[in-house]
Amino acid sequence: MTTLQLRWKKPVNISSSTPLSFGPFNSTTQIRWKKPANTAQTRLENRTRDPNFDKLTAHYRRLKLILNLYDVVSARKRGPFLSVQSLSKWAPHAGINTITAGDLLRKYPHIFEVFTHPIKRNLCCKFREKFVILLNQEDDVVSQNEDENVMIITKILMMSVNGTIHLHALRLLRTELGLPENFRDSIIIKYDEVFRMVDLEVVELIDRNDKDESFGVAKIESWRKKEYSEKWLSEFEVKYAFPIHFPTGFKVEPGSREKLKNWQRLPYVKPYERELTYHLNPLTTETMGPSSRCDELTSRSAVVGKRTFGGVERYEKRAVAIIHEVLSLTVEKSVPVERLAHFKKDLGIVVNIRELLLKHPGIFYISTKGIAEIVFLREAYSKGCLIEPNPIYDLRRNMLDLLLLGNRHTSELKTERELKNEPKDMTDDENGWESREGDFVIPILESFTDHEDNDNMN
Repeated sequence: MTTLQLRWKKPVNISSSTPLSFGPFNSTTQIRWKKPANTAQTRLENRTRDPNFDKLTAHYRRLKLILNLYDVVSARKRGPFLSVQSLSKWAPHAGINTITAGDLLRKYPHIFEVFTHPIKRNLCCKFREKFVILLNQEDDVVSQNEDENVMIITKILMMSVNGTIHLHALRLLRTELGLPENFRDSIIIKYDEVFRMVDLEVVELIDRNDKDESFGVAKIESWRKKEYSEKWLSEFEVKYAFPIHFPTGFKVEPGSREKLKNWQRLPYVKPYERELTYHLNPLTTETMGPSSRCDELTSRSAVVGKRTFGGVERYEKRAVAIIHEVLSLTVEKSVPVERLAHFKKDLGIVVNIRELLLKHPGIFYISTKGIAEIVFLREAYSKGCLIEPNPIYDLRRNMLDLLLLGNRHTSELKTERELKNEPKDMTDDENGWESREGDFVIPILESFTDHEDNDNMN
């Protein structure tokens, strides 16, 4: 007896991507759909963009490259200039790789000046005097603000866990904080009655209790006082609140308004409080000393769940307040995200800073226009400009304005020698007549026509 074997053939025209249709033979087949990833990278890519901050970041990135090139050129022993031919060799050392030397000089004529070398007779370039004057003025303002620099370092040390901070973290934020290049010798060692060097790279605040009361007041407190007095809000609504400014087009998810309202009312330990009398775990009543503060916070934040009166949320809110205060101390209220990570251990921030910033888009904004991610403080800006400018910000903004001028108003850049050699366009200023090349022929032709008219009349 022969047996028949039936073989099912796969349809030729049906592709592998065609969804499986359920029927009587495959009703028990299970299809597992891959759950979309919800990571910090995906949230960063899918967030609502703010064009004002992105445009500002792109402009400051170009200015940063120009400043790097200035540091490279000014360090040369032959003088603060170089030939146009060698500019293409020095530009990559400053991070300029996407533009040629000739395009760089033509694109920014208000920053670079092209001239002929008096001896070698080759084309050379240098930074214009106006741009160099702005740089020197910034250095002078930074060196003269010693009292403000002492206040900034003191505030950061007061926010730290043990009253100490590593110098490499301050060195990374030196430009953002407005500190001089040699702040270790000119500020920390000079004011030995305020600071003390524990190690070669660790500075300590001598006495936190002997500071002025204004040093222990965060910048956010002035906004809270204004909201309490002008809008007549209750202290319960304002005491622990933050200003929220969502970008245009931000999609508010259902239920997020109520969560945000509860988060605004949630109490937390403020940045400058020296002893944590309000703990993450409400069952404990003992106070923590400054030495065991960071370890205690880390262990409790890992154990306490979200249901214990918002224990983790209180700790995250304290981290938000610390980052908010650090950004308030900077010149432009913006800091690269990767440089904030160097303050995590000293300031007692155990959570992921990047995810924390993305979790609060109404307070912070991360711009990815460039190599580094820059975080901005939303409340400090309006239409791409700082609401409360300072002298250092004004000087940097003037440098940026020279960069953004491009090829406009280039007639103002001509030297006196070029203006003397240039033919004059206006000869009769009183009558306002404009004389050009060939105008000397007009009187001759007029006399010739007058002569013809006289002949005709005769």
